[in-house]
Amino acid sequence: MLTAGLLGVAGCDATGGDEPAPSGTEAKLGRPSPKPKPPVWDTSPSSIAAVGDSITTGFDACAVLTDCPEVSWATGSSERVNSLAVRLLGKAGAAERSWNYAVTGARMADLPGQMARAVRRKPQLVAVMAGANDACRSSTSKMTPVEEFRAGFEEAMRTLRAALPKAQVYVASVPDLKRLWSTGRTSALGKQVWKLGICPSMLGDPDALDAAAVERRETVSRRVADYNEALAEVCAEDRRCRFDGGAVHAYRFGTAQLSRWDWFHPSIDGQARLAEIAYRTVTAKKP
Repeated sequence: MLTAGLLGVAGCDATGGDEPAPSGTEAKLGRPSPKPKPPVWDTSPSSIAAVGDSITTGFDACAVLTDCPEVSWATGSSERVNSLAVRLLGKAGAAERSWNYAVTGARMADLPGQMARAVRRKPQLVAVMAGANDACRSSTSKMTPVEEFRAGFEEAMRTLRAALPKAQVYVASVPDLKRLWSTGRTSALGKQVWKLGICPSMLGDPDALDAAAVERRETVSRRVADYNEALAEVCAEDRRCRFDGGAVHAYRFGTAQLSRWDWFHPSIDGQARLAEIAYRTVTAKKP
């Protein structure tokens, strides 16, 4: 950070050569100019905590129905992912100063509790990815209402701010669940795993294309869009919060980016793509 030097007394000797002498009260009294204010957003935070759901735990990326936190987009150590923490802190720094409090199956209502645990570490950046499980319910009628979803995120932010008023927050948008269905349904194995209860509201009866099935999937898609709008609006009210602008939702996951066990959760390559999006958002000079 540049710091203004002391201004000397008026006269040619103070500035050198034929340059005009400094003017104003500051120059006359020999007082330093005010230091520039530090930017609100630090593009190189020194510690990171992650909160969220199965995507952030690396679920189904390494083995079937199993968490694999070492490939988490947020805090993983895998060189194949190059997680947000590794990109920002280096491998050694990530091992010492990044923490993952995400839980497979978590919904937005669980985020305040995760945030309460995360703030104990006093991270400079909190990475958030939550919302898919609020839409992935047994039926569309069981999806979390939008206002309840918004309230849960607001509570999580209040929990953070009460403990760490200057911590930064990166918020990832909820992925496009309909696109994941469209891509994953090409796998016979994936559709068998879906029957175990993975996102029934979207993935149930995956080959059905009748009017009821189409409307069910559209209902889930609209709810995801509403969740992302709520995330964006709540984040916009906090000057130290950055939403990804819908980048995760817009990302076109292909078969290489989906788990080869369930064809729905991100694969190791998919986790790497999420890490890229997060890093790009966090390090941007302006949101």
